Amino acid sequence: MNKILAVSALALTFCFANNAFSQKPQGGFNGPALAPTTVAEALKLSDDTPVVLVGKIEKNLGHEKYLFKDASGSVIVEIDDDDWNGVNVTPADTIEIRGEVDKEMLKDTEIDVDYVSLKK
Repeated sequence: MNKILAVSALALTFCFANNAFSQKPQGGFNGPALAPTTVAEALKLSDDTPVVLVGKIEKNLGHEKYLFKDASGSVIVEIDDDDWNGVNVTPADTIEIRGEVDKEMLKDTEIDVDYVSLKK
């Protein structure tokens, strides 16, 4: 009986120790982030330039495309279903989007969104 208890205690010790060592700390950069820009400025930037925009989605255009507007103008943004991060918005909500400028020949410039968050 003592051997069973000793083996059980030893097994539990290894389980707890393994969990403590297997959790990797989160790391990353702590410093100035990319500053928000306007839609008008974003439309002048090169393809694949990272941008942060603050404004509102006016309407759904279908196929994961939306009309986004700020005080300087509007642009089509593409937000994949999995990039919403659980955020639900209405045309009354101010949001921040992070993504890249997407320029293609014979098409209007769009913003390919990677992240959406509500502004408070």
